Amino acid sequence: MLVDLLTIFPDFFRGPLDFGILRRARETGLVDVNIHDLREFTRDKHRTVDDRPFGGGEGMVLKPEPIFECIEKLQVPPREERVSQRARESVILLSAQGARLNQTIGQELAALDRIVLICGRYEGVDERVSEHLADREISIGDYVLSGGELGAAVIVDVVTRLIPGAVGNEASTRQESFTAADAEIVGDGPSSTCVSGGLLDYPHYTRPAEFRGMAVPEVLVNGNHDEIRKWRRKRALAKTLRNRPDLIDRAALSEEDRRLLAELER
Repeated sequence: MLVDLLTIFPDFFRGPLDFGILRRARETGLVDVNIHDLREFTRDKHRTVDDRPFGGGEGMVLKPEPIFECIEKLQVPPREERVSQRARESVILLSAQGARLNQTIGQELAALDRIVLICGRYEGVDERVSEHLADREISIGDYVLSGGELGAAVIVDVVTRLIPGAVGNEASTRQESFTAADAEIVGDGPSSTCVSGGLLDYPHYTRPAEFRGMAVPEVLVNGNHDEIRKWRRKRALAKTLRNRPDLIDRAALSEEDRRLLAELER
Protein backbone atom coordinates (compact mmCIF):
# COMPACT_ATOMS: atom_id res chain seq x y z
CA MET A 1 0.00 0.00 0.00
CA LEU A 2 1.09 3.55 -0.76
CA VAL A 3 0.41 6.22 1.87
CA ASP A 4 0.90 9.94 1.22
CA LEU A 5 0.84 12.33 4.17
CA LEU A 6 0.25 16.05 3.51
CA THR A 7 1.33 18.21 6.43
CA ILE A 8 2.99 21.47 7.46
CA PHE A 9 5.00 19.58 10.11
CA PRO A 10 6.79 16.76 8.27
CA ASP A 11 9.18 16.09 11.17
CA PHE A 12 6.23 15.06 13.33
CA PHE A 13 6.15 11.64 11.70
CA ARG A 14 9.77 10.72 12.43
CA GLY A 15 8.74 8.91 15.60
CA PRO A 16 5.37 7.21 14.92
CA LEU A 17 6.54 5.54 11.70
CA ASP A 18 9.78 4.12 13.05
CA PHE A 19 8.67 1.49 15.54
CA GLY A 20 6.99 -1.90 15.78
CA ILE A 21 4.64 -3.24 13.13
CA LEU A 22 4.75 0.00 11.11
CA ARG A 23 8.52 -0.08 10.86
CA ARG A 24 8.58 -3.75 9.83
CA ALA A 25 5.84 -3.20 7.26
CA ARG A 26 7.84 -0.36 5.71
CA GLU A 27 11.08 -2.31 5.72
CA THR A 28 9.47 -5.31 4.01
CA GLY A 29 7.72 -3.16 1.41
CA LEU A 30 4.16 -3.84 2.54
CA VAL A 31 3.64 -0.12 3.11
CA ASP A 32 5.37 2.80 1.43
CA VAL A 33 4.86 6.05 3.35
CA ASN A 34 5.74 9.40 1.77
CA ILE A 35 5.59 12.69 3.65
CA HIS A 36 4.90 15.92 1.76
CA ASP A 37 5.54 19.38 3.22
CA LEU A 38 2.72 21.69 2.14
CA ARG A 39 5.02 24.71 2.52
CA GLU A 40 6.89 23.49 -0.54
CA PHE A 41 3.76 24.22 -2.58
CA THR A 42 3.46 27.88 -1.61
CA ARG A 43 4.42 30.76 -3.89
CA ASP A 44 5.31 33.64 -1.55
CA LYS A 45 8.59 34.32 0.24
CA HIS A 46 7.00 33.65 3.64
CA ARG A 47 5.72 30.22 2.51
CA THR A 48 2.25 31.08 3.78
CA VAL A 49 -0.11 28.11 4.19
CA ASP A 50 -2.93 29.77 6.14
CA ASP A 51 -5.10 32.88 6.08
CA ARG A 52 -8.00 34.52 7.90
CA PRO A 53 -11.46 33.20 6.97
CA PHE A 54 -13.93 35.28 4.97
CA GLY A 55 -16.73 36.58 7.15
CA GLY A 56 -14.50 36.96 10.18
CA GLY A 57 -13.98 34.67 13.12
CA GLU A 58 -11.21 33.51 15.40
CA GLY A 59 -8.10 31.71 14.20
CA MET A 60 -6.59 30.88 10.85
CA VAL A 61 -7.58 28.41 8.14
CA LEU A 62 -5.34 26.36 5.83
CA LYS A 63 -5.41 27.75 2.28
CA PRO A 64 -6.57 25.55 -0.62
CA GLU A 65 -3.74 26.26 -3.11
CA PRO A 66 -0.90 24.26 -1.49
CA ILE A 67 -3.15 21.25 -0.90
CA PHE A 68 -4.57 21.18 -4.43
CA GLU A 69 -1.14 21.64 -6.01
CA CYS A 70 0.38 18.89 -3.88
CA ILE A 71 -2.39 16.46 -4.82
CA GLU A 72 -1.95 17.35 -8.50
CA LYS A 73 1.80 16.75 -8.31
CA LEU A 74 1.09 13.33 -6.80
CA GLN A 75 -1.02 12.60 -9.90
CA VAL A 76 -4.02 11.58 -7.87
CA PRO A 77 -7.04 11.23 -10.21
CA PRO A 78 -9.84 13.81 -9.75
CA ARG A 79 -12.48 12.84 -7.21
CA GLU A 80 -15.17 12.31 -9.86
CA GLU A 81 -12.88 9.93 -11.72
CA ARG A 82 -12.00 8.02 -8.55
CA VAL A 83 -15.68 7.57 -7.75
CA SER A 84 -16.86 6.65 -11.27
CA GLN A 85 -14.04 4.15 -11.82
CA ARG A 86 -14.14 2.81 -8.27
CA ALA A 87 -10.45 3.49 -7.96
CA ARG A 88 -8.58 1.66 -5.23
CA GLU A 89 -7.31 4.90 -3.74
CA SER A 90 -8.81 7.51 -1.47
CA VAL A 91 -8.09 11.09 -0.41
CA ILE A 92 -8.95 11.66 3.25
CA LEU A 93 -9.17 14.93 5.17
CA LEU A 94 -8.43 14.66 8.90
CA SER A 95 -11.06 16.82 10.54
CA ALA A 96 -12.92 17.16 13.84
CA GLN A 97 -16.08 17.27 11.71
CA GLY A 98 -15.33 13.91 10.08
CA ALA A 99 -16.86 10.49 10.55
CA ARG A 100 -15.46 8.79 13.64
CA LEU A 101 -12.78 6.22 12.85
CA ASN A 102 -13.65 2.63 13.68
CA GLN A 103 -12.44 -0.85 12.80
CA THR A 104 -14.83 -1.13 9.85
CA ILE A 105 -13.40 2.01 8.25
CA GLY A 106 -9.92 0.67 8.91
CA GLN A 107 -10.77 -2.55 7.07
CA GLU A 108 -12.19 -0.58 4.13
CA LEU A 109 -9.01 1.49 3.84
CA ALA A 110 -6.75 -1.56 4.23
CA ALA A 111 -8.33 -3.02 1.09
CA LEU A 112 -7.14 -0.05 -1.02
CA ASP A 113 -3.87 0.37 -2.90
CA ARG A 114 -3.33 3.99 -1.87
CA ILE A 115 -4.54 6.47 0.72
CA VAL A 116 -3.73 10.18 0.84
CA LEU A 117 -4.11 11.81 4.25
CA ILE A 118 -4.49 15.59 4.49
CA CYS A 119 -3.58 16.86 7.95
CA GLY A 120 -5.68 19.85 8.91
CA ARG A 121 -4.37 22.56 11.25
CA TYR A 122 -5.44 25.73 13.04
CA GLU A 123 -9.20 26.35 12.83
CA GLY A 124 -9.61 24.00 9.87
CA VAL A 125 -9.13 23.76 6.13
CA ASP A 126 -10.70 25.76 3.30
CA GLU A 127 -14.00 24.00 2.62
CA ARG A 128 -13.21 23.60 -1.07
CA VAL A 129 -10.72 20.88 -0.11
CA SER A 130 -13.54 18.86 1.44
CA GLU A 131 -16.07 19.65 -1.29
CA HIS A 132 -13.92 19.04 -4.35
CA LEU A 133 -10.81 17.10 -3.35
CA ALA A 134 -11.33 14.68 -0.46
CA ASP A 135 -13.46 11.54 -0.69
CA ARG A 136 -14.23 11.62 3.01
CA GLU A 137 -13.45 13.34 6.29
CA ILE A 138 -12.34 11.27 9.27
CA SER A 139 -11.98 12.10 12.95
CA ILE A 140 -10.34 9.79 15.47
CA GLY A 141 -12.67 10.84 18.29
CA ASP A 142 -15.12 13.36 19.68
CA TYR A 143 -12.53 15.91 20.72
CA VAL A 144 -10.44 18.61 19.05
CA LEU A 145 -6.70 18.16 18.39
CA SER A 146 -4.18 20.83 17.44
CA GLY A 147 -3.86 19.23 14.03
CA GLY A 148 -4.47 16.16 11.92
CA GLU A 149 -0.99 14.69 12.29
CA LEU A 150 -1.87 12.60 15.34
CA GLY A 151 -5.02 11.37 13.62
CA ALA A 152 -3.10 10.50 10.46
CA ALA A 153 -0.56 8.50 12.48
CA VAL A 154 -3.41 6.60 14.12
CA ILE A 155 -5.02 5.80 10.76
CA VAL A 156 -1.73 4.58 9.29
CA ASP A 157 -1.25 2.28 12.28
CA VAL A 158 -4.84 0.96 12.19
CA VAL A 159 -4.68 0.30 8.46
CA THR A 160 -1.17 -1.17 8.34
CA ARG A 161 -1.80 -3.89 10.90
CA LEU A 162 -4.82 -5.05 8.85
CA ILE A 163 -2.74 -5.57 5.70
CA PRO A 164 -1.99 -9.30 5.19
CA GLY A 165 1.55 -10.04 6.28
CA ALA A 166 2.00 -7.01 8.55
CA VAL A 167 1.15 -8.91 11.74
CA GLY A 168 2.95 -12.19 12.37
CA ASN A 169 -0.24 -14.06 13.27
CA GLU A 170 -2.92 -12.69 10.95
CA ALA A 171 -5.66 -14.48 12.90
CA SER A 172 -4.98 -12.16 15.84
CA THR A 173 -6.35 -9.14 13.98
CA ARG A 174 -9.67 -10.97 13.56
CA GLN A 175 -10.02 -11.67 17.28
CA GLU A 176 -9.58 -8.15 18.62
CA SER A 177 -11.99 -5.66 20.09
CA PHE A 178 -14.44 -4.12 17.61
CA THR A 179 -13.81 -6.75 14.92
CA ALA A 180 -17.04 -7.42 13.03
CA ALA A 181 -18.71 -10.82 13.14
CA ASP A 182 -18.04 -11.46 9.45
CA ALA A 183 -14.31 -11.44 10.21
CA GLU A 184 -14.53 -14.44 12.51
CA ILE A 185 -12.15 -17.34 12.10
CA VAL A 186 -13.49 -20.45 10.45
CA GLY A 187 -11.97 -23.85 9.87
CA ASP A 188 -9.68 -25.66 12.27
CA GLY A 189 -8.91 -22.82 14.66
CA PRO A 190 -8.75 -23.68 18.37
CA SER A 191 -12.14 -24.10 19.99
CA SER A 192 -10.99 -21.93 22.89
CA THR A 193 -10.71 -18.87 20.64
CA CYS A 194 -13.40 -16.29 21.32
CA VAL A 195 -13.76 -13.90 18.39
CA SER A 196 -14.84 -10.34 19.19
CA GLY A 197 -17.95 -10.14 17.01
CA GLY A 198 -18.06 -6.41 17.74
CA LEU A 199 -17.46 -6.69 21.50
CA LEU A 200 -14.44 -5.66 23.52
CA ASP A 201 -11.73 -8.28 23.82
CA TYR A 202 -11.76 -10.86 26.62
CA PRO A 203 -9.19 -10.64 29.48
CA HIS A 204 -5.73 -12.14 28.97
CA TYR A 205 -3.43 -13.82 31.50
CA THR A 206 0.10 -15.15 31.22
CA ARG A 207 2.74 -16.75 33.49
CA PRO A 208 3.22 -16.88 36.40
CA ALA A 209 -0.06 -18.60 37.23
CA GLU A 210 0.01 -16.89 40.63
CA PHE A 211 1.49 -13.46 41.14
CA ARG A 212 1.50 -11.67 44.51
CA GLY A 213 -1.51 -13.64 45.63
CA MET A 214 -3.42 -13.00 42.40
CA ALA A 215 -4.18 -16.26 40.62
CA VAL A 216 -5.10 -16.92 37.00
CA PRO A 217 -8.73 -18.12 36.77
CA GLU A 218 -8.80 -21.91 37.13
CA VAL A 219 -10.86 -22.38 33.97
CA LEU A 220 -7.96 -21.15 31.82
CA VAL A 221 -5.57 -23.84 33.02
CA ASN A 222 -7.85 -26.89 33.11
CA GLY A 223 -7.47 -27.73 29.40
CA ASN A 224 -11.21 -27.75 28.63
CA HIS A 225 -11.40 -25.64 25.46
CA ASP A 226 -15.17 -25.39 25.44
CA GLU A 227 -15.23 -24.10 29.01
CA ILE A 228 -12.44 -21.65 28.16
CA ARG A 229 -14.39 -20.38 25.16
CA LYS A 230 -17.55 -19.86 27.25
CA TRP A 231 -15.59 -18.11 30.03
CA ARG A 232 -13.86 -15.79 27.57
CA ARG A 233 -17.12 -14.91 25.86
CA LYS A 234 -18.82 -14.16 29.15
CA ARG A 235 -15.90 -11.98 30.27
CA ALA A 236 -15.94 -10.13 26.92
CA LEU A 237 -19.64 -9.47 27.38
CA ALA A 238 -19.07 -8.30 30.96
CA LYS A 239 -16.27 -5.92 29.98
CA THR A 240 -18.31 -4.51 27.09
CA LEU A 241 -21.36 -4.07 29.32
CA ARG A 242 -19.21 -2.24 31.87
CA ASN A 243 -17.02 -0.06 29.61
CA ARG A 244 -18.87 0.27 26.30
CA PRO A 245 -22.55 -0.67 26.70
CA ASP A 246 -23.29 1.12 23.43
CA LEU A 247 -21.57 -1.72 21.57
CA ILE A 248 -23.95 -4.38 22.85
CA ASP A 249 -26.83 -3.32 20.59
CA ARG A 250 -24.59 -3.41 17.50
CA ALA A 251 -22.74 -6.63 18.29
CA ALA A 252 -23.48 -9.96 16.63
CA LEU A 253 -24.95 -11.86 19.58
CA SER A 254 -25.78 -15.57 19.50
CA GLU A 255 -28.46 -17.21 21.63
CA GLU A 256 -25.72 -18.33 23.99
CA ASP A 257 -24.47 -14.72 24.20
CA ARG A 258 -27.94 -13.55 25.15
CA ARG A 259 -28.16 -16.15 27.89
CA LEU A 260 -24.77 -15.11 29.25
CA LEU A 261 -25.79 -11.46 29.05
CA ALA A 262 -28.98 -12.17 30.96
CA GLU A 263 -26.90 -13.79 33.71
CA LEU A 264 -24.67 -10.72 33.91
CA GLU A 265 -27.60 -8.33 34.09
CA ARG A 266 -29.30 -10.10 36.99
